[in-house]
Amino acid sequence: MGFFRGKLTAVLLIFEILFVILFAVFVRYDPHVAAPGAKDDEDFYPVDKYYGLFQDVHVMMFIGFGFLMTFLKRYGYGSVGFNFLLAAFVIQWSTLFRGFLELEHGEIYVNIQTMLFADFTSAAILISFGALLGKASPLQLIIMAFFEVICAIGNEHIGVNMLGTVDIGGSMYVHTFGAYFGIAASCVVSSKAAKDHPKEGATYTSDLFSMIGTIFLWVFWPSFNSALGDYDTRHRAILNTYFSLAACCVTTFAITTLLNKKGKVEMVHIQNATLAGGVAVGTAADLMIQPWGAILLGIVAGILSTFGFKIIQPALLKLGIHDTCGVNNLHGMPGILGGLGGVVASALATTAVYGDSLKEIFSDRFDPDMVTPGPDGDEIRSAGTQALFQLAALAITIVIAIITGLITGLIMKLPFLDAPSDEELYEDDPFWDDIEREDLGQPTVHNGKEADARV
Repeated sequence: MGFFRGKLTAVLLIFEILFVILFAVFVRYDPHVAAPGAKDDEDFYPVDKYYGLFQDVHVMMFIGFGFLMTFLKRYGYGSVGFNFLLAAFVIQWSTLFRGFLELEHGEIYVNIQTMLFADFTSAAILISFGALLGKASPLQLIIMAFFEVICAIGNEHIGVNMLGTVDIGGSMYVHTFGAYFGIAASCVVSSKAAKDHPKEGATYTSDLFSMIGTIFLWVFWPSFNSALGDYDTRHRAILNTYFSLAACCVTTFAITTLLNKKGKVEMVHIQNATLAGGVAVGTAADLMIQPWGAILLGIVAGILSTFGFKIIQPALLKLGIHDTCGVNNLHGMPGILGGLGGVVASALATTAVYGDSLKEIFSDRFDPDMVTPGPDGDEIRSAGTQALFQLAALAITIVIAIITGLITGLIMKLPFLDAPSDEELYEDDPFWDDIEREDLGQPTVHNGKEADARV
């Protein structure tokens, strides 16, 4: 770690210099917001219509995710601080990279919608950060974020623009991708010591701080799933997420006490599994799944996530797969569930159910240039075919996430990126100055050895 200070300073400043140059060359205000000639346009995305939801999503990225990961007893600064750093870095880099894929006349136009897209990409990277929490240096994390932005946006481009799929809440392109990219990278980066370390535990106080993140995420999740919607689609996304989260919360409390030998509530389940309903309803959030369908997704997500923490994660650890935050349980498996929910909802989507809004949601099912409509109107893709495309996108997302995560993990292991030593794992001291912290109480979690273990 001897050259840590100079390396981190150099890497961060080099990136910022590159960003300011690229922004100066390519990035411009959208014509609707640039003076002179700016005007409000209901067909566009006015600030008063989107900024409130953007702020909710922004709070989720910087407070929700940051505090959710403060459960480690000696890594609170790193959890909140590096979350802050990564999100700020990704906002700039993802704006540029997404813009390069959508260049108009050689320029990248920014507006309130591009801000939302940048935050959604940040979510995928922060999910991956959770799998590597306490096991990577800031340099390694920045390198991970740089490559993951390219891979995540590229995967989304394949699914949305090439396959014509829908995923308003990001079950596939945010949660599933971020989880399995991070887990794959963690499999490469994690040392043997990281999988059985005495500092990988929580205290009463650190778990309480983590619950702050949980509550922020839980309250604002309807905004995350509905922000990119409009009119009826946004309204449905809010309602469906609202009911799914409520059902998931209640179910998690039921299942955690069932699985606990003493019949008690386990904090790790409440911190995480209560949020799985928001993940699981994401792909179908704006679709006509009815409130009972949203509740059903929330129930299944709560059961799946709680079992994941209690049963599946310890089994994966025995196979050498270490996931600090359990992102497979909160984001990975519920994300797959959400993707499958989107498959079913897409297969049932017909004009009789959706009316004219079907073309707005599933635009790739229709040909706007068809001169002579056939017996099915201008429909060129059936509901069943759309469902198959949704399923293909889910499978492709998992494959791309794992492969690119493994490759990125290999890059992160390069020696000059200052990986923490075994003694420095799950510890703030190597990276933060003036650590004055009293470790209160005994760890409530430690690699499956405690009754209420996180893994």
